Amino acid sequence: MSKRILLLEDDRLLAQTLHEILEDNAYEVDLAMTGDEAAELCYVNSYDLYIFDINVPDIDGFELLESLRNANDSTPTIFMSALVDIKNIAKGFELGAEDYLKKPFFPEELLIRVKAKFPLKIDIFISGDFSFDEQSNTYIYKEERLSLGSSQEALFKSLYVNIGKVVDKEILLECLESPSSIALRVAINKLKQTTGLDIKNLRGVGYVLEES
Repeated sequence: MSKRILLLEDDRLLAQTLHEILEDNAYEVDLAMTGDEAAELCYVNSYDLYIFDINVPDIDGFELLESLRNANDSTPTIFMSALVDIKNIAKGFELGAEDYLKKPFFPEELLIRVKAKFPLKIDIFISGDFSFDEQSNTYIYKEERLSLGSSQEALFKSLYVNIGKVVDKEILLECLESPSSIALRVAINKLKQTTGLDIKNLRGVGYVLEES
């Protein structure tokens, strides 16, 4: 699943450039132009990484990170700033930042640093005799490789990304070539038989893939 990043930058052109390069590399990015806006986003959302400019309107990046750390928010943070003297760099790290990028910089340099925060890992989902390897998009059932049809695969992934949560049947109907309530029941039953997965029907609401 995509990593979610909060980007605080008041230079509109730079903000748009960084936003685009991060989203082009499959990161989900929320953009804030002021410290107050960033603080509000922090309080209502969860993030995997903060990228903060320091000299921004309202509360600055230093004050923002300090308040977040005081609230026991340990989200990894990268500062980016034209304040390149040792005193400010030291302050950034003392407040709890993991990195400090000096402006000006190439956008690709920020991307390299962001990727370093999220080393590639292999995610394998296992349920009974069924396993799914996200990296290779491989399905195994009872030690044999499965080849799911397009509708079956779409149904599985819709349920998988919401594991333990009910997925509305209207969303699942979009996975079918010829959607109907009967076709959905048949497709879900076929998926259960093919994979052995524990998929429950909440009548009139939707389906849920139970955690193993």
